[in-house]
Amino acid sequence: MSDSSQPRHLATDAAALADEPSSVPSARAQTIVGAGVLLVAAGLAFGALQIPADSGYGGVGPNFLPWLCAAVLAVCGGWLVWEARTGGYRHASDPGGHPRADIGAFVWVSAGLLVNASLIATVGFIVSCTVCYVLAVQGLRRAGGQPHAGAPATWAKDVLTGLLISAPVFWAFTQFLAINLPGLTETGWL
Repeated sequence: MSDSSQPRHLATDAAALADEPSSVPSARAQTIVGAGVLLVAAGLAFGALQIPADSGYGGVGPNFLPWLCAAVLAVCGGWLVWEARTGGYRHASDPGGHPRADIGAFVWVSAGLLVNASLIATVGFIVSCTVCYVLAVQGLRRAGGQPHAGAPATWAKDVLTGLLISAPVFWAFTQFLAINLPGLTETGWL
């Protein structure tokens, strides 16, 4: 192979790549992602300012972890912006999946989180977290194209699984760690 054929070969490959649609986001979109991470870091830092800095028995205060998370997010956001502005995310592969978001699955999972947040004080941790689990799993099942996602047996299995996850977590916090979580009764068992 001669030296003169190599540049033509590279030019042919570059032209072929230019004709293919790229699923890797543009540098502008990548910069927006990095800026979004920086905004989340700033929000965490603002929240950490609201937490008292009194140090506890371990020498760190309750605001230590929010500050740590804010700092790590700020470093990651800065790195993402730097990567985007100096040539884009290097070695970014095709993300795969569907070309568009699955709005139905998003609604199911979001409904689970919102129902959990709105019901936890009235029906307790176990019931609200079970409902959250059931709705989120239904959304994920539907996004995955599972044919029997809405079948009654699937719903029953999801409810049972949600109870088997949330009840022991509730009992571990209330009975063993003495951390109060909202319960259905005052006994600490429901």
